[in-house]
Amino acid sequence: MNVPEQPDNASRTHTRTPLSEGVRVRVLCAAHGDPLAAAELAAVLGERQRAGLEPLPADPVGAVPGLLRSRCPELRSLVPATRRLLLIAAADQHPFATRAYQRAVAAARLDTGLLDDAEAAGLARTTSEGVVFRDPWTRIAAYETASGVDRRETHRLLARVLRGEGEAPRRSWHRAAAALGPSRRLAAELRASAHEARAAGEHALACGLLERAAALTPDPRERPRLLARAAADAWRSGDGDRARRLAVHGDVDGMSGVLALRAENATEAFDVLLAAVERSVARGGERDLDTAAHLVARATEAAIYTGDLRRCREAAAVAARLGIAGPGTLGGLTAAFEGRYEDARDLLRAAAGRCGPGGDPTTLIHSSIAALLLGDHTRAASAAVRAAASARVLGEPATVPQAMEFRAYAEFWTGRPRSAGAATLEALRQAYATGQDNGACHLQAALAMFAAVTGDEELCRARAEVARAHALEHGLGLPAALALWALAFLDLSTGRYAAAASRLRALAGFGPGHGHRAVRHLATPHYVEAAVRTGDTRVAHRAHADYDRWARVVRSADDLALSARCRALLATGDEATDHYRTALDLHAGGTRDFERARTELLFGGALRRLRRRTEARDRLHSALEAFEYFGAPHCAAEARAELRALGAPVRSSAGAPGTAGLLTAQQLTVARMAAEGDTNREIAARLLLSPRTIDHHLRGVFNRLGIRSRIELVRLLAPEE
Repeated sequence: MNVPEQPDNASRTHTRTPLSEGVRVRVLCAAHGDPLAAAELAAVLGERQRAGLEPLPADPVGAVPGLLRSRCPELRSLVPATRRLLLIAAADQHPFATRAYQRAVAAARLDTGLLDDAEAAGLARTTSEGVVFRDPWTRIAAYETASGVDRRETHRLLARVLRGEGEAPRRSWHRAAAALGPSRRLAAELRASAHEARAAGEHALACGLLERAAALTPDPRERPRLLARAAADAWRSGDGDRARRLAVHGDVDGMSGVLALRAENATEAFDVLLAAVERSVARGGERDLDTAAHLVARATEAAIYTGDLRRCREAAAVAARLGIAGPGTLGGLTAAFEGRYEDARDLLRAAAGRCGPGGDPTTLIHSSIAALLLGDHTRAASAAVRAAASARVLGEPATVPQAMEFRAYAEFWTGRPRSAGAATLEALRQAYATGQDNGACHLQAALAMFAAVTGDEELCRARAEVARAHALEHGLGLPAALALWALAFLDLSTGRYAAAASRLRALAGFGPGHGHRAVRHLATPHYVEAAVRTGDTRVAHRAHADYDRWARVVRSADDLALSARCRALLATGDEATDHYRTALDLHAGGTRDFERARTELLFGGALRRLRRRTEARDRLHSALEAFEYFGAPHCAAEARAELRALGAPVRSSAGAPGTAGLLTAQQLTVARMAAEGDTNREIAARLLLSPRTIDHHLRGVFNRLGIRSRIELVRLLAPEE
């Protein structure tokens, strides 16, 4: 669902900054998904807030009074006893669920039958679990329309009945909500309860308790420390806007650097994180040393994301000087950057091996990164899945999108493109919702890569443009490079070889001190292909030599297969066919099914030119089948063109018969959503695209299928559902 733009006096005189995609998603979250509330909230945002440069307002409820006013008459028409029951239910549910409603009404000896009037009015209904409100805004209105005296009495009632095991944090919350003024004792209780909530993985509750402690402490020197600690809990709970608002009061555990890494400038984040490492070590406590190791890991990510691996060397030097054991990816990437591939292999293998069940999410994410660099996609996917699961158990949703990103890479290249695309889209929503616009930039680049392979040219260019624009503003060299690879592969698969070679040449930098290892790993095999097709292989020979050295050290079957494919492309005649056969033998022991299909395509073309028709036909049909399974129409078209040149019969759309075979993967997704009854705006919100792009996709669907209405679309797609 999109946020409708509301004109106001300011927008009548000048054009307002459009909402960034991350702000749009967070506004909808703050408005509990209500489009009218979202429009009200969007209308009061300042220009920097609309652009995502400042956090959203601390009190979104106060910013959208219209929705509360609209519910006041309905609530006030109820008898006072019914309103009191609704107030108890509302206070019991928001902002933290305390599950004490039944106990509270029993302790107060209230007649729950009085809720029948609220149910008859459609405001709420009673279930075995408690009271369910019509919508979040009705619940908020039930609380906000009550007097301050009634609210405090309700919180005291809930606090009295919360006496069970593990209920101390929620009891403290209600006691604090009923407080009339500062209290040193209550502030101390709230701090202790926040610690208990944090240990239980309830970071949102811990943040709320610390904010109340800051409001109730009579010591002004204590307030900034409490709010800074609350910022860290807000971040872990996934509330990036609250974390940014609170972080201005002070820095705990390098939180300002973490926030900068996720939403601001990655280069600046690196400097802030290394400074925080120095401060943590200087404090000298055991917890401080653990924090320093954690911050070194974050600084490593900043170095990786900037694409400036010299910063990895700097982080490694700081870690060594301070006696901190940094993540294996730090030492591994530094060694790879310096051309010490054997050392890089050993360090990355050690990091990849730390992917057992459970464990720290950050460690598991680094295991996934290391496994990807080593070409072990199965282990990379496993580590990423475990990282996401561990983050959820620990109550740290902010970590989940990053883990899902690396899972998506592994799944895509190992032949599960649909699963990878769905996971990436969900991760993109979570990244935006948790205030991680830099993480969203990486995911946009990943989606651009997937769109390039699946042949959706318009979507690829749109995603790449979004990723590159954000990356250049925020010092994110890695997603900018990945987006460029997506455009280059699109050029390669559509026959624009000179353009592909030009883009890929820069990405396949070779030799110590050149290029990002992950990007070189991705770009070099395709650069060699583009260079051979343009007849300019001088740089390609040197790039392949470096890639081959890495492949031989790492001993990944897929890397060795791709190196053999490069060698085949750079050779001629029988020598080339021998290298192609070697490549396919190696692919059999690997997991990158898409690249195996590319190898078969190139081998089939070489065999055709050598007039080995039977084997050429078999190889090309095998490649075609794989590309159709992947939903890669441009690559499939290359295979069909080779088969036609061979004079072999070609299926028009094997493996994707009927309607689906006429559409790109993205067009088919949009068509199915439209056939299910979703509006263009609803489809746009689900796919995180603009309504204009969805309209363009639907026009393309109608043109390709020769239809004029959604009714016809429903009829066409019905048999396939």
